[in-house]
Amino acid sequence: MKLRMATLALTAVVLTGCASFVAPTYSPDYPSIDRLKTSQLGKIAVGEFQPRSPEAPVNKITLRGAPFVTTQGSFAQYLEEAIRSDLTELRVLDPKADTRIDATLLKNDMDVSGINTGEGFMDVRLSVIKRGQTVHEKIYSAKTQFESSFAAAVAVPKGQSEYPRLVRTLLQTIYADPAFIAAVKP
Repeated sequence: MKLRMATLALTAVVLTGCASFVAPTYSPDYPSIDRLKTSQLGKIAVGEFQPRSPEAPVNKITLRGAPFVTTQGSFAQYLEEAIRSDLTELRVLDPKADTRIDATLLKNDMDVSGINTGEGFMDVRLSVIKRGQTVHEKIYSAKTQFESSFAAAVAVPKGQSEYPRLVRTLLQTIYADPAFIAAVKP
């Protein structure tokens, strides 16, 4: 029985190293959305988030050697779609709006190398442009921690499932910033 369990565990570790993992779909943080609804935001367009190349270092994440990717093509585009989703929920998304959000992903990683704990890190330079003028620019950061495991068969899927929470944590930080809110008001 012990041999069978050891073989199963070894097989899971080997297969985990070969598989490619996809980031789960983002879902909005509704308490943050509800708080923003009271701020009476103006219409907002979403610009292009950078870097778009899947080969850019911030868009290349591995979870214990296994590639971690998004269906959007890059993690910058994942963040872009997350903000679009939130602005759609708020009913303020308008591609023709005078106010636009641009962003550059500076740091992006999921670390599942720990024995009991995993971490996510993200830094983004976010700009709000209103009628062609930059009215707000700031680097926002997020860090998350989660229970993990020494076993890759547990740690890798856990890191994968935690990525949307990292993005939500970053967006909560942005949406709670009075300077950001002032910049996107009409």
